[in-house]
Amino acid sequence: MLKRIPVDQLTLGMHLQAFCGAWLEHPFWRTKFVLSDPNDLTLIRESTISEVWIDISKGLDSEVSGSEQIVAVEEIPEPPPVVQEKTSFNDEVKRAAKICAKGKEAVVSMFQEARMGKAIEAEAAAPLVEEISNSVLRNPGALISLARLKIADDYTYMHSVAVCALMIALSRKLGLDEQQTRDAGMAGLLHDLGKAMIPLEILNKPGKLTEEEFALVKTHPQEGHKLLADGKGISDITKDVCLHHHEKIDGSGYPKGLSGETMSLFAKMGAVCDVYDAITSNRPYKAGWDPAESIKRMAEWKGHFDPTVFQAFVKSLGIYPVGSLVRLESGKLGVVVEQGEQSLLKPKVRVFFSIKSQAYIKPELIDIARSPEKIACREDAAKWGIKDVDRYWAGDKT
Repeated sequence: MLKRIPVDQLTLGMHLQAFCGAWLEHPFWRTKFVLSDPNDLTLIRESTISEVWIDISKGLDSEVSGSEQIVAVEEIPEPPPVVQEKTSFNDEVKRAAKICAKGKEAVVSMFQEARMGKAIEAEAAAPLVEEISNSVLRNPGALISLARLKIADDYTYMHSVAVCALMIALSRKLGLDEQQTRDAGMAGLLHDLGKAMIPLEILNKPGKLTEEEFALVKTHPQEGHKLLADGKGISDITKDVCLHHHEKIDGSGYPKGLSGETMSLFAKMGAVCDVYDAITSNRPYKAGWDPAESIKRMAEWKGHFDPTVFQAFVKSLGIYPVGSLVRLESGKLGVVVEQGEQSLLKPKVRVFFSIKSQAYIKPELIDIARSPEKIACREDAAKWGIKDVDRYWAGDKT
């Protein structure tokens, strides 16, 4: 039996089933546990949450009686769906930063639980996938771009959040239904779970891996698949992407050497999303590539990606993804801050450097779709001695 009670009636020994309120307002990324730590009780009372659901069959009951104070039900009523309105990049990036922070906390926790032999529960991670999905719906560039900005030691965890967002954006571009989109997002979130079984000193090694170390890392798809097979509520799509996201359509991938004919659509999607975030992120052993440069290089890798899936992926991000450094025909350098609504070739660019004067200029936002300016080409920040490109689109979120 479930009861909804005010947080001031919560006591240690109660089984916390769910919070009443938005996921980002919750002090924990998951629920369904018996309150045993006084610090947890303090966190709940100090949060903006005013009511919670408890399960009196698994923990203590509330001592307060009266139907006006406590509502008893067999299951928690579903909240009405919220229509996700399109938002500007600047507005969404603030919310996306919170989702990334709490998302990292969730993935770290799931990895720790996997290392301890605890079963993975898809239901616990579903609210995170829902938040990421809604953020991508409101503005696809914000969370995807922000999740790319990860410090080396956070890579494994934030990579999972980033691939979740990329998979959701790609699913929508491919026209998949909402259930398939959610499954694809969950697959992205859990695709690297097998790395929980790889020693951290190898995952975070700053230098080149030895052959033995690389062979060990290459076992993570199978290790992850084993963990998910023992989990609860894990879809076949999630298991498939976990096992096959390192396959290539020419059959040269691992662990099964599948080809374009034998790979599922979702495995093909996972392969693209995994590689893009990997090569655009700073890693222990190398700096990430520029987003537009990454798209260009991936297009040149024959036999790696399914062409149809890759084309949809480019459309979901843009030819010049957020964070790309570009040169305008006027000789100004700028960073892409948002995609254009009509054309992949006409994003919004914040210019901040003049090639002609070899000097920084006052930052100015230019909408290429509504300006005589045109993008001439991608640019390499190192060529011009520019080391702070990301701050021109992410601001203090970097």
